[in-house]
Amino acid sequence: MPVRVISIKKLKDFWQKHKEAEQPLKAWYAEAKKSAWLKPADISRHYRSASIIKNNRVAFNIKGNSYRLIVAINYDHQIVYIRFIGTHKEYNKIIAEEI
Repeated sequence: MPVRVISIKKLKDFWQKHKEAEQPLKAWYAEAKKSAWLKPADISRHYRSASIIKNNRVAFNIKGNSYRLIVAINYDHQIVYIRFIGTHKEYNKIIAEEI
């Protein structure tokens, strides 16, 4: 069963401000919603640069590492929650496992 991503609105709001992030975020979204992530290793196999973080969080590099996307994943229910999207400078100001 593929994952359900909640919510694309956060991604759309971000790419409205950062046009160069639109296509990479759309590509990530398209791949994610076709995926079945049952455990962190499933993500690591496909996204070598993804960082597995505590509290079921994963950090993805977007647009050649220009941006960071943090998601929280409920593996049992196959739900991916968009928790953060921003620049590295913005990312450095958050606590990824708590956001």
